[in-house]
Amino acid sequence: MILGSISENLNVEKRVSLTPEILKKYKSLGIDVCINKGYANHLGFTEEDYKNEGVEILENEKDVILKSNILIQLQMPNDEKLKLFQKNQTLIGVLNPYLNESKIKDLNSREVNCFSLELLPRITRAQSMDILSSQANLAGYKAVVDSFSIFEKAIPMMMTAAGTISAAKVLVVGAGVAGLQAIATAKRMGAIVHATDVRIASKEQVESLGGKFLTVEGAENLETEGGYAKEATDDFKKKQEDLLKETLKKIDVVICTALIPGKKAPIIIKKDMIEGMQSGSVIYDLAAVQGGNAELTKVDEIVDIDGVKIIGEKNILNKLPLSSSSLYAKNIFNFVNNLFDKDKKTISINMEDEIIEKTKVK
Repeated sequence: MILGSISENLNVEKRVSLTPEILKKYKSLGIDVCINKGYANHLGFTEEDYKNEGVEILENEKDVILKSNILIQLQMPNDEKLKLFQKNQTLIGVLNPYLNESKIKDLNSREVNCFSLELLPRITRAQSMDILSSQANLAGYKAVVDSFSIFEKAIPMMMTAAGTISAAKVLVVGAGVAGLQAIATAKRMGAIVHATDVRIASKEQVESLGGKFLTVEGAENLETEGGYAKEATDDFKKKQEDLLKETLKKIDVVICTALIPGKKAPIIIKKDMIEGMQSGSVIYDLAAVQGGNAELTKVDEIVDIDGVKIIGEKNILNKLPLSSSSLYAKNIFNFVNNLFDKDKKTISINMEDEIIEKTKVK
C-alpha cells in the first residue's frame, strides 16, 4: 500500500498533509509514503527530513499520483491532476463537495474513492480525526491576535498615575470551536468579552470561559442533531439584529465565526450596524470565504467604513502553517488508520462505519 501527497497551490494553501513527525506512524502500519520534490520546502522541511523517515521522493507530482493507492491533500487538486486518477485509487482531503460537485461526480464515474473530512460526524470516535475542530481552534486564536494588532488601543485595563485605560470590549459572533477559542484568547489578553450564538447550549460554554452570553428574548435552540448551527427563523433574526445593533455601539473588536455547513454564511452584522460602531473598531470575519457574517466583508481585503476596519481573510491558517499542518497531518493519519485493514494491508470501505459512510462523497 502506497500513500502519497503532492504540493498544494502555494498561492492558496501553505499547509501540508504530511509532516516528518507523522511518518513513523504510517511506517508502523506498513504503508509506504511518497511525495514530490520540494513538497514542504516552504515550511522549512527539507527532502532530507522526509528521506530520513523512509519517504520516497519522486521527480514530480504526476509520478506521485500515478504511483499512489491513496492520495492525501488539503485542497481539491486541479483538473489536470484529477485526470490522472485511476480506478480504485482513493483521494482524501477537504474536497468541498458543494463547490466541486462535478469534479467529484467525474472521479466517482471512474471508480475513484473520494473522502471529504469536513463531513466527519460529531461522534466521540471521530474526535481524533476532526479537522474542523483542530483547524478552527487555531483560526479563533489567530483572529484575535491579528485583530488586536490592528486595534490601536491597549487591550487590558491599565491603571496608571496619569489615569486609567479601560479594557477593550470584544464580541464573538458564533460560539463553536473557533468562537470559544477566540473568547478564551481575548479573555487571557485582558478584554471584556461578549458572545452570541443561535445554539442556546453554547451559553454555558461561553460563561465557563468568562464571557457574557447575549441572549435573544424568546430564543429557540437552533442546533442540528450533529451539533452544528442551523438556519435561524425570521423572528429570531429580527430580535438578534435589534440586540446586536445596540451592543455593537459599545464594542471595540468583533470576531465573526458563524457558519452553516454547506451553505453561504449567514449575514449577521448589517451595514447600518457597522455604521453605528465607533471609529477605530475592528471586525475580523472568519466566515469571509463563505460570504461573510458582516454585510460589507470582502475576501482578502481590509474595508474601511468611517474608521471601522473589516478584515476578510480567505485562509487565516496560512499564517500558522506549521501548527495547522502538524494538527491536520495527525487528523488525516487517524482517518487513514480507521480506513486501513491491518491484516490485508489495504483499505476497507466499510459503509456500516458511520465515519466512512458520512465522509465518502458521491
